[in-house]
Amino acid sequence: MLNLQESIRPSADLRNHYSEISKLCREGKEAVIITVNGRGDTVSLSYEYYRKLKARLELLELLAEAENDAATGRTAPMEETFNDLRSMLKEGRFEL
Repeated sequence: MLNLQESIRPSADLRNHYSEISKLCREGKEAVIITVNGRGDTVSLSYEYYRKLKARLELLELLAEAENDAATGRTAPMEETFNDLRSMLKEGRFEL
């Protein structure tokens, strides 16, 4: 599981203390919530953490779709699926 601390900073800090906020995100593995007029507006994350978070979300979406397919009977025998994949690879329809 990815661990992420959070801190809350006013938008003026983003302008006046950008390097400090950037360092918190990169080195402290923190999400910095930027507020405007006391309300959450944006979140700043390190690029690396953003990439990991995005990959996890994409995987969760695929798993949810697969779970839905299984629940609604949209499945095929494994041998048929692998044969289809082999054919697609031979035809050059996608690359690994």
